[in-house]
Amino acid sequence: MFTGKANCPYYAKAELLADYLQTNLPSFRVHKITQHPDKWEQWLHDICETNGWEHRQSPIIWRELLDRGGKGQLLGGLNDFLEYAQQYYGITSMMLSEEMLDIAEENLQTHVEIVKEDEEIKSLIKPMQIWITSAAVPICYHLIPLLANGEVFGMTTEISIHLLDTNQFKEILRSIVMEAEDMAFPLLRSISEHTEIDQAFIEADIIIVLDDVFLNLEIQSLENYIREVSEVCQVYAPLIEKNAKSEVKVISSGKTFANLKATMLRTYGPSIRPENIIAIATSWESAAKATLARKLNMNTAGIKDVIIWGNITGSNYIDLSHAKLYGYDCAIWGPANFHCPLLNMIYDSKWIHSELLSAQSALSSRVSRCTGMLPAHAVATVLQYWYHGSPSEEIISVGVLSEGQFCVPEGIIFSMPVRFQNGNWEVITELEINEMTQNVLRRLCHEVVQEKLVALKEIKEMHPYEAE
Repeated sequence: MFTGKANCPYYAKAELLADYLQTNLPSFRVHKITQHPDKWEQWLHDICETNGWEHRQSPIIWRELLDRGGKGQLLGGLNDFLEYAQQYYGITSMMLSEEMLDIAEENLQTHVEIVKEDEEIKSLIKPMQIWITSAAVPICYHLIPLLANGEVFGMTTEISIHLLDTNQFKEILRSIVMEAEDMAFPLLRSISEHTEIDQAFIEADIIIVLDDVFLNLEIQSLENYIREVSEVCQVYAPLIEKNAKSEVKVISSGKTFANLKATMLRTYGPSIRPENIIAIATSWESAAKATLARKLNMNTAGIKDVIIWGNITGSNYIDLSHAKLYGYDCAIWGPANFHCPLLNMIYDSKWIHSELLSAQSALSSRVSRCTGMLPAHAVATVLQYWYHGSPSEEIISVGVLSEGQFCVPEGIIFSMPVRFQNGNWEVITELEINEMTQNVLRRLCHEVVQEKLVALKEIKEMHPYEAE
């Protein structure tokens, strides 16, 4: 193996001798790699650190002991290689200095042309750029395999994943990167860690916001937590506008303030397409379905169209009025698409109101204790629907910007029933909602509006000139 700076005359001399040996010796094989002068020092440091070598000059030459299953044997630099060739083969190089310089110049020009050609070829197949914030959290660890296995975006779409977090989590990010690389996903073009916020979201197609605050109202007030969330969004939003692609899709997930994060990103990033900022409600939807499935002694996958209204990670309402059961073991059977209304199958209405609909805090607590699989699956599922469409007859709950549907005030992110098709989503406005649901929605709207007002008030007090 021969590696050196592309413009190094000593590499040129070693290369010519190696070519001569390969031409005249049947068992002698050479693999040559040039590095751009600007990247040489870092590359040399990394290869020496990996192999436990000490070498500081160009070129670096070693033997690959592939037949012995060990790491390479370092030969050294030019002088070491000349001595090696003289000792083993009785051959040396008589190249003059002027000739070395000419070949070194040609090597650099060739290297630049090859790199440019490679970049042009790669640019023809650009991977989808996915950025994940607060990437050291467990959900990210579970999310990466779901994004990289081809099921979300399709088996022909390559992706590049960028993990963003603060410098204190740099080692965790590096470990995640190395493990993802070890898994060798065919569609994962690259994965990298980032701790410099100024470089965040460059060329982003998708941004998954996982930032959370860990609530403890005994330590500080709810208003202070809301301010923390709003300040993070005030940093992210301008960077998204500046660095991300114009059609970027932004997903707010996590255990706290999912609606508020989406609302504040919209507030501080007015040029981001409002329909491209959503909040994930699928974790709560799935948890509610699982609770119902245990009550009915059936598979959770057979429960459809449970709607989550309102503030996803705050006060929300589980609406069962449109829920359906598929494959339920009852007296009436039909084809695969046959379904029964869920409320007709649960005769214990007291259980519904006392243990399910009134147990919001218990359900929220269970979702919040998830180690990462459930919310990761929720994000991956919604992304798959966004790009490929949701089942035509199925209702999906998503926090979206209200335009006044169902009498929800405009300008807030509110969880409501939607369907995905053709790369977009639309609110299912044809659904009929009963009077009880309407009353609940009015109360939920008040909470979401107040949360937004508190966030804007806190930021205005801290940054009065910016708020104006």
